[in-house]
Amino acid sequence: MFKIIMQDVDSVFDRDPAARSRIEVLLCYPGVHALLMHRLSHWLWKRNFKLLGRFISAISRFLTGIEIHPGAQIGERFFIDHGMGVVIGETATIGRGVTMYHGVTLGGTSLQAGIRHPQIGNNVIIGSGAQLLGPIHVGDNARIGSNAVVVKDVAAGATMVGIPARSVAEKVPPVVDTKFDAYASKAEDDDPLQKLLEMLQNELQTLQRRVGELESGDDELAGSAKKWEGK
Repeated sequence: MFKIIMQDVDSVFDRDPAARSRIEVLLCYPGVHALLMHRLSHWLWKRNFKLLGRFISAISRFLTGIEIHPGAQIGERFFIDHGMGVVIGETATIGRGVTMYHGVTLGGTSLQAGIRHPQIGNNVIIGSGAQLLGPIHVGDNARIGSNAVVVKDVAAGATMVGIPARSVAEKVPPVVDTKFDAYASKAEDDDPLQKLLEMLQNELQTLQRRVGELESGDDELAGSAKKWEGK
């Protein structure tokens, strides 16, 4: 357990340049506080001390603003940056090396027993305000853009943006990848719907210009038409 905790703490340095020391991370990072208390509450939950586990979870929520159900399964090197407003449901699972920002929800959409919450793979980045709903699977190395609403499975290496979320890239990065994309976003990750709208707008402008040329008589075809009409 101690080894896992130290891995959680050390992983912060890879993803937050503001971190200066382990002491600072342990004292000042609410995401780390919430994760440490979750490790304890989950340990109790698995040993059938469910009420005590829920009580510790409630204290964690009060102190950090991060709500993690003690039944949720979280892998090593999980990092919640800023953290306020994060909600992680009971049957959610989170792989190794996952990064999550404030306002994220891993929520359930069913009242039936069983898996109701998202299943997150390894090295996934989930941007602020993203909502992942239902028993969906998010593949390894995927990125969920800020404020995206994801209700379907996400392929490994995909980047999801929009409401509902759409894929803008499906490329699995190399095994060794030192680049970290804060908030799961890049300047080149354009929304595919936005690209389509821009293309249609450009096409409309071209058609409007062509019609204007025809109406003004500047186009050769317009001149031929006038001759045909005897004008």
